[in-house]
Amino acid sequence: MSGHSKWATTKHKKAAIDAKRGKLFAKMIKNIEVAARTGGSDPSGNPTLYDAIQKAKKSSVPIDNINRAVKRGDGAEAGGADYSTIMYEGYGPNGVAVLIECLTDNRNRAASDVRVAMTRNGGNMADPGSVSYLFNRKGVIIVPKADGVDEDKVFEVVLEVGAEEVNDLGDSFEVISAATDMVAVRTALVDAGIDYDSADANFVADLQVPLDVDGARKIFKLIDALEDSDDVQNVFANFDISDEVGAQLDAE
Repeated sequence: MSGHSKWATTKHKKAAIDAKRGKLFAKMIKNIEVAARTGGSDPSGNPTLYDAIQKAKKSSVPIDNINRAVKRGDGAEAGGADYSTIMYEGYGPNGVAVLIECLTDNRNRAASDVRVAMTRNGGNMADPGSVSYLFNRKGVIIVPKADGVDEDKVFEVVLEVGAEEVNDLGDSFEVISAATDMVAVRTALVDAGIDYDSADANFVADLQVPLDVDGARKIFKLIDALEDSDDVQNVFANFDISDEVGAQLDAE
């Protein structure tokens, strides 16, 4: 899930330790397998695989599972599936634009899951291109706050290597760059001794739709339904939730 608010980021982190943990692990393993298949099994020469492995490790995915996924991806171990990436577009409640990224070995199943989740939760499917133009592919790196790591320090390190902005998300910083600059930004952070939680090429919207409490409940219900599908890898949406709305939702 990727909206643009502190609360959305917090909710996403909480999701990693709730009942969805097994499903989240499975999606990370799938990312690793596909990255190894498309770019090779050596993380030092395959930045996408490197980031997928790092993200899985930081989420406590067992190292044996990670290694087997790499082997399946490069053909050293049997059992790898022929996954393909499919993007679906639509609108959620309150006109929120939604991009759904699937990684699947069954296109018909993926399409059915996405359509059912959308129609049952106040969403509508849209024609290809009618929503995606609202988003740009960006590098998104999440840096946890730590002693000696403040916004000025992060900005100073990443500015010279292509970062576009640094956002304070409460307990972490979000570093935004062009997708092509993400590896350079990530490397600069590591070289400066600054740890990061994740580095992903995400779709980021130029314009966000502000939501009230009711609207936020509806969009999260839709996103949860979409993410419940094993074929749905990522959901991107152009909503914004204020701290006040987030506090009300947290209190429920």
